[in-house]
Amino acid sequence: MSEIDILVSEVGPRDGLQSLSTVLPTATKLDWIRAQAAAGCREIEVGSFVPPKLLPQMADTAEVVAAALKIPDLTVAVLVPNLRGAENALATGAHKISIPFSVSETHSLKNVRRSHEQMFEEVARIAERVREVEPDRRPHFEAGLSTAFGCTLEGPVSEDLVVQSAERLMEAGVAEVGLSDTTGYANPGQVRRLIRKVRAAVGDEHVTGVHLHNTRGLGLANALAAIDEGITTIDSSLGGIGGCPFAPGASGNIVTEDLVFMLEAMGLRTGIDVEKLLEVRSILRQALPDEPLYGFVPDAGTPKGFNTDLNTAA
Repeated sequence: MSEIDILVSEVGPRDGLQSLSTVLPTATKLDWIRAQAAAGCREIEVGSFVPPKLLPQMADTAEVVAAALKIPDLTVAVLVPNLRGAENALATGAHKISIPFSVSETHSLKNVRRSHEQMFEEVARIAERVREVEPDRRPHFEAGLSTAFGCTLEGPVSEDLVVQSAERLMEAGVAEVGLSDTTGYANPGQVRRLIRKVRAAVGDEHVTGVHLHNTRGLGLANALAAIDEGITTIDSSLGGIGGCPFAPGASGNIVTEDLVFMLEAMGLRTGIDVEKLLEVRSILRQALPDEPLYGFVPDAGTPKGFNTDLNTAA
């Protein structure tokens, strides 16, 4: 594989679909995942191991993981809410496991029905189980600090609490922590400040990714601020679909197409072919005819003569 500068992690098959009422057929999900991987996407969060009665959209995650693992050079990521979900994920052989830790305890109780102390204990149990897996099969275990930039249920979230939570999660055994703007509250200044604080507490190598929303139109600005601070993984969703079903008003993931175009236009390598990526939208447009798909680049197209080799400053 060629080297890349920024890893664009596609979360649409999980974060995008979980908030929709439509249950996408497994075959369609796999068509989407295969097409996006063929466009050059290196990491895709393909689903979550949650009870089907809560999120029927994710009921086929084990089957999706099994098929996605056969795609060359693709990191297959999944989300788990608890130890049971992690056990199911480990059984599939997924490459990466993420657990959401809501810094807003109100959101935590609503989202995963656990207090902070209960979540720390759960994370420690999962970390212990992950360490039991043979090193060559051991998945990367990450905790996402959800609502790190604010919460629709509590309002402002203490940055000190975000830092303390990150420290506790690292002590519990995760490999790294990510910062998540679950509710679309973040602004570039806040993104810069919080990344610096958390990195100072747990180490730069343990904070490499962010999950941002475009709810208030600041998604790309926040992504650029994060990259300027040294972040190398940015989550996004094809067509900008998705959000958190347990956080009112938390709509609008960053549009993958717009993010990739911005990065490539800046001369930052993603490994993703913009034109091929735009073609993947047709799968969603056909499968989700009543759902809006967002993005400026899909509407306007790439500029005449656009070529990643020509977009670095002279």
